[in-house]
Amino acid sequence: MKVILLERVERLGAIGDVVSVKDGFARNFLLPRSKALRASSANLKVFEAQRGQIEARNAEARAAAEKAGTKLDGETYVMIRSAGESGQLYGSVSGRDVAEAILEAGGKVDRSQVVLDKPIKTLGVHEVKVRLHAEVAVTVKINIARSVDEADRQARGENVITSQFEEERAAAAEQAQDMLEGGAGSQGDDRDFAA
Repeated sequence: MKVILLERVERLGAIGDVVSVKDGFARNFLLPRSKALRASSANLKVFEAQRGQIEARNAEARAAAEKAGTKLDGETYVMIRSAGESGQLYGSVSGRDVAEAILEAGGKVDRSQVVLDKPIKTLGVHEVKVRLHAEVAVTVKINIARSVDEADRQARGENVITSQFEEERAAAAEQAQDMLEGGAGSQGDDRDFAA
């Protein structure tokens, strides 16, 4: 189906472009959301008559998105989640979770604006793209941790999973050294244990 784009659509075209798309994409996404019109001679005339208004509306929406984007760009949001010893989350963090975290912190984002290639399934600081407008995208950081203390350590750049294993290894080495030096489990006098 041929359609006339009423706004810029990523990987498809800009305002006023006449493009061919699959029928389902046009019927289910572009037409209901007023992102396009069917390409007919009557609609082409209507579009040309209203082109200035459409471009002005788009410029206003882009300016509002850029203003909102300056507040969001580079911000870090902390999410506390349960995870295993290896840092694997019990569940995952989706676009909805990211949008809710931003909303709780006072930002204004819809879950459809959060762009995640795949759900986040591990602890750490992850960069997430938020598309506020077809031409405006910002990046926010999501700090996923098991506790607030762990989130603070991750924010400073520490890898909590490797440092946890290092601490456990150091504690085990200290215990082994303590046992070799005659600490716990040493036998002072053999006569006490004679049969």
